[in-house]
Amino acid sequence: MKYPIGLQSFEDIRRGEFLYVDKTYLIYRLVKEGKYYFLSRPRRFGKSLLISTLEAYFSGRKELFSGLAMEKVEGDWTSYPVLHLDLNTQKYDTPASLDEILNLNVSKWEELYGRYTEETTLSLRFSGVIERACKKTGRQVVILVDEYDKPLLQAIGNGSLQAAYRSTLKSFYGALKTQDRYIRFALLTGVTKFGKVSVFSDLNNLQDLSMDEEYQSLCGITEAELKSCFAEPIAALAQKSQLTVEETLAKLKERYDGYHFVENGIGIYNPFSLLNTFKRLQFGSYWFETGTPSYLVELLKADNYELPDLTEEQVTGDFLNSIDSLSNNPIPVIYQSGYLTIKDYDPEFRIYRLGFPNKEVEEGFFTYLMPFYTRVRESETVFAIANFVRDLRSGRPEDFMRRMATLFADTDYKIVGNSELYFQNAFYLVSKMMGFYTKVERTTSNGHMDLTIETNDYVYIVEFKLNGSADAALQQINEKGYAQPFVMDSRRLYKVGVNFSLEKRCIEGWKIE
Repeated sequence: MKYPIGLQSFEDIRRGEFLYVDKTYLIYRLVKEGKYYFLSRPRRFGKSLLISTLEAYFSGRKELFSGLAMEKVEGDWTSYPVLHLDLNTQKYDTPASLDEILNLNVSKWEELYGRYTEETTLSLRFSGVIERACKKTGRQVVILVDEYDKPLLQAIGNGSLQAAYRSTLKSFYGALKTQDRYIRFALLTGVTKFGKVSVFSDLNNLQDLSMDEEYQSLCGITEAELKSCFAEPIAALAQKSQLTVEETLAKLKERYDGYHFVENGIGIYNPFSLLNTFKRLQFGSYWFETGTPSYLVELLKADNYELPDLTEEQVTGDFLNSIDSLSNNPIPVIYQSGYLTIKDYDPEFRIYRLGFPNKEVEEGFFTYLMPFYTRVRESETVFAIANFVRDLRSGRPEDFMRRMATLFADTDYKIVGNSELYFQNAFYLVSKMMGFYTKVERTTSNGHMDLTIETNDYVYIVEFKLNGSADAALQQINEKGYAQPFVMDSRRLYKVGVNFSLEKRCIEGWKIE
């Protein structure tokens, strides 16, 4: 079986006889029931392949759909002029960088359909191309835009640059409305939806598919598709991993499933991670290996976000589904980027509860953030956590605390200026990372952080004080009876009191019983 890893061309996949999970029954319904669409999905979820499939369909490439659902229902196969704009290939760091790629694409279309000298702006030239393409071919135009929001995402944190991009794209995409009579179909895809004062403020004719139940599986892999299309590699992966098929399916679900794009919707698997897992016959963190966008850190920094709140967020659908480009709130972008997903829905108040979709995303997200909140370098994150876990498994709390003190000794922290928030976020990251290998429970009360860590042979109760003393931390453990649940436990129990100095931004002392 050939896996189309990194392939985004529908023609290459079909001619090269690569595996293709048939989505053409949904595509047929899409093109027959509407005209203008928008779809946001996380990166590496198949948006570019969807665009390429639509381009092949509207170009009348019937031969590429042989054996697919589309072949059974489509009898027309009319060829339309297609204007395909891909904004994913450029680095956007100046206003000119966006103008350059738009000019390049419009110039190519003008070679085919001509240009009037009076069309002096990019938006006028785009509008003119649409009209002339329709009149020259006698058929309405199809417009496909891939990663429409790439310039805006790269400009997060740079207000003036984002304003420039917003202005350019707003007028450019305005042709979708002013030239309606010449357009047969249009689809814009991206990671996020910028709304309100942004590029979509005038495009009220776009039907948003991002949280549409009917098209929730348009990108990504469903449970049914996994079992029907990947039975052979699932069996091979099970044999290689020395697991049963049922255990393998459960592990695939734990690591790569869990994306929900609509309330009470079906779970969607990350296609990029699945394909890599089957290609290599090895479970891994493939989605994160391709890089995590830096704009997430910029948003967390701008908002002074408290990381423990990530899995406690409750928001409305309108809040999730559109990003106010003037807001610093990171949650809509983190959700639309695929790092959070819908976990539950309250129909009475129409409120969504968010959380991490699966283990791959949760582990990768915290691994990525660690170097920004601690002095651990990116390449050493897992190694550093491994040392913490080894200390705990071996009953070495003194060594564990020395590592903790070293971890917090760097005052040149990069994320927040508030030292208490810095400490809380950094310690939350460390505890979450350790939680992937040990049992960790954590509660927060009155600004004090309590932590219980369990291994096979040891139990650690850790109490932190901010601008207090290690003795006071130990006293709280004893007075509040934190050790009571472990009285009958055969494992050795350690009580660790720690004091963190907000002024010095470091662990000032600790005491162990």
